Amino acid sequence: MGGDHVGEVGTLGEQFTALTHELQEAHTVAEVLQHVVDASKAMVPDADLVSITLLGADGQLHTPVETDALATELDRLQYELHEGPCYDAADPDGPAIANCPDLRTHDLWPRWAPEAEQRGMISVLATALIPATTPGQSVGALNVYSGRPGGLDQADRNVLLLLATHASLAVSGASAFTREQLQRTQFQQAIGSRDVIGQAKGIIMARRGVSADEAFQLLREASQQLNVKLVEVARTLTTRHQELDGTAS
Repeated sequence: MGGDHVGEVGTLGEQFTALTHELQEAHTVAEVLQHVVDASKAMVPDADLVSITLLGADGQLHTPVETDALATELDRLQYELHEGPCYDAADPDGPAIANCPDLRTHDLWPRWAPEAEQRGMISVLATALIPATTPGQSVGALNVYSGRPGGLDQADRNVLLLLATHASLAVSGASAFTREQLQRTQFQQAIGSRDVIGQAKGIIMARRGVSADEAFQLLREASQQLNVKLVEVARTLTTRHQELDGTAS
């Protein structure tokens, strides 16, 4: 189960206060959304990955911010397969909350769930972003992934609902042009991230003699151990691998 929040009220209160100050100082919608996903990962003990899904003016779903490139990959698979927690929660006609405590024992998303399990994610929760200007009409979702069964409990859900409200307010205050900018920027960043991760995988494969999947798993483990985004670990490896090789030798 997720972490016990009893006795952590003061800590959560302080975290929400800090988040409020950060949001007030944010200059763009992208900054607000990034603060929300970072706070979600910090406040929910068993959250391994967090992302935000937005519904574009063209009806397409995209992921403008995340805490790890793997979250974007899991989101993208849902958009392609037309199923999954963030796909359901972001649907204007879908449920306000889509969750599963253990993907291994439920058949909610038969095509997407095995993909998530293969990538080490077992428990998932997505809550809709519903702007005050259009109550009942979701424009996206706040998505959380955990590698532990039952990792997202009721207390965590309450915290995420509050955080989703912050994101909803930011999105409702954004113009259509700003949302289009978010989508375009995310698309460009996604291409860059895939390129640098691909380069890092190639370096690891050549060094270790492992498969592409094994190389990606090594990157993921390094990201988790260092508490640094996977794409940043990959970027460090690709830009400094010769220097690191020299140090190793």
